[in-house]
Amino acid sequence: MSNVFVQQPAFQKLLRDSAGLDVAGGDERFKAIIHRLLENICTLIDDYNVTEEEFWHAVNYLHELGGRQEAALLAAGLGLEHFLDLRQDAIDAAAHRETGTPRTIEGPLYVANAPLAEGHARMDDGADAGEVMWLHGEVKDTEGRPVANAIVDIWHANTLGNYSFFDPGQSEYNLRRRIRTGADGRYSVRSIMPSGYGCPPDGPTQKLLDRLGRHGNRPAQHSLFRLRAGS
Repeated sequence: MSNVFVQQPAFQKLLRDSAGLDVAGGDERFKAIIHRLLENICTLIDDYNVTEEEFWHAVNYLHELGGRQEAALLAAGLGLEHFLDLRQDAIDAAAHRETGTPRTIEGPLYVANAPLAEGHARMDDGADAGEVMWLHGEVKDTEGRPVANAIVDIWHANTLGNYSFFDPGQSEYNLRRRIRTGADGRYSVRSIMPSGYGCPPDGPTQKLLDRLGRHGNRPAQHSLFRLRAGS
């Protein structure tokens, strides 16, 4: 279908009113973003003849997505998080900026404020009889010099592919630690070998992937990121 209906003056006024474009106050950039979002959604509804039943099913899906705390998981699963990395890489390249380690998606099911250790940490609580794993590394700046007092945040799944906080069978912050590097920029952890994981099979992310004909499985991995010293 064409977007003739969406472009009608009465409908365009509705969009402007909804986004507060003609109202004093508020954040003008935010208003413009909401206006574009509303217009794009309404155009999509018109183009694909989305029914009321389908629309309210989508609204209820968003309720479920938030209730299961899977919004970030879906953003990664649909490639949106990777798009942000690719876009920023292109911006940095155009500006000839040195960025150090290449960007990548954050990793699944991150939880902030894991226990903080100095230099070395044991990540597992001893409840899982998995194969022992040692992981170590060094944080350097773009000149190759060690970075002291950097915070390295590390987390991974257990031997069943499940993450603490999203698996009621695990203790709080199991297999999640933050490590502060020493003067030599080094850190190390003792943990257990993780298994591959998938989206929660009964969750909204997997439901959407099923409709797309995609699986939600990922290989075993360790996720980490670094906060600069003093941050």
